[in-house]
Amino acid sequence: MRRLLPTVLVGALAAGIAPPPPRLAAQRQLSAVERQRIVAGVWAEARYNYAYWDAVTADWDSAFAALTTFSASRAAASDVSVLRRLRRWVALLNDGQAEVLPPAALAGRIARPPLALRSIERRPFIIDYATNDEMRVARPERLAEIVAVQGVPAAVWIRDSVLPEIPGGTEAGRWDRAVARMLEGDRGTALHLRLRLPGGEERGASVTRSVSLAARWPLERPALEADVLPDGVLWVRINSLADAYVVSRFERVLDERRATPAPRGVVLDLRETTWTPGGREAGYAILARLVDRPFVTARWRTPQYRPAYRGADAPDSAGAWLAAPSDTVRPQGPRPLFTGPVAILSSPRTAGPAEDLLVAFRNGSRGPIVGEPSAGSTGQTLVLPLAASWQLRLTVTRDAFPDGTEFVRTGIAPELAVPVTVDDVLAGRDAALDRARAYVAAAPRR
Repeated sequence: MRRLLPTVLVGALAAGIAPPPPRLAAQRQLSAVERQRIVAGVWAEARYNYAYWDAVTADWDSAFAALTTFSASRAAASDVSVLRRLRRWVALLNDGQAEVLPPAALAGRIARPPLALRSIERRPFIIDYATNDEMRVARPERLAEIVAVQGVPAAVWIRDSVLPEIPGGTEAGRWDRAVARMLEGDRGTALHLRLRLPGGEERGASVTRSVSLAARWPLERPALEADVLPDGVLWVRINSLADAYVVSRFERVLDERRATPAPRGVVLDLRETTWTPGGREAGYAILARLVDRPFVTARWRTPQYRPAYRGADAPDSAGAWLAAPSDTVRPQGPRPLFTGPVAILSSPRTAGPAEDLLVAFRNGSRGPIVGEPSAGSTGQTLVLPLAASWQLRLTVTRDAFPDGTEFVRTGIAPELAVPVTVDDVLAGRDAALDRARAYVAAAPRR
């Protein structure tokens, strides 16, 4: 039988997961029956709704048996331990949008320090932090590398304690998400970090897991940010396509810049446009201000369950599909379109509706995608109810280019590949942005 659930280093797990604070431990725990109902719900919903079931290589039934046994054992001492096991199980689907969603009360018991982390060449760096009393003491310098957590080397900590719980469409996207969540654990517990500062000096820092999963992230950036760079290029960073006003803000920025000296070109930065529920139409509306002819979007299909197909000659009912062709989006009026050069930046964090925007952009032949391959995690998701107010989110459609080429599990490769290196980041260089600006400067104006 295939071994499914990766073994966690005992020392790392013991160091990283402390007992919950007393006031939280008193909360009602799930009964053994409720836990088994949740496990059964995950098995069934994934088996019949996940759009990429044919690509699952893990033995799903064996994992189900293992989780059923665990949920009824004394080892399942807390709901948090059950959640972590469920996360490991769902990660076997390699669905970058899949997530086990616990009730708010349980989500409030899991937290991380107010540090924004980034994977650069698979090494965790502190990009930003929320200023509070603890951070003033800890002084977690920006661009410091985390080299150890609780005395465990960072690479080992991520590989053995974090990565097994993280699903992802691509390895780069999965590792990036693991780094972002590498300090997550029981709220109120402390972590000791070993940091390597940009100058090479190493020192320790103590931080507390204080921002719960149920709370607003203090480092959340505006949905849209824009600047005109010294060479006249309009640099627009879209951090969320789910914001209700992101399209109107983009239109206002474009109109304002057109009223002053017209920008030499536009660089649309999707490197931080991570997965969000919804936002696909917003992406198309933004793109419609940058193209002067109709463009087609991604096509999709979703599995249809037909019991009659589960005979000896067709044991998997997922052979039936409901397919939808690509839509056509036309240039948006009555505002004038921007006809200058355009480039888009992508990264392993570019996911969900941002990848749909990349597909449409490439189909419109409007300019190059610059940077790194996208996350390979898109498609319509469905939040499915489980027992005891738990939920499971799964991808239920398979998106593809109009010619049928799928990009989930591979990401969308840029025309102009620019890897992010530690040397560039520490030197303050944004190589992908520089390459996009060079393209805009050399491109003929339309």
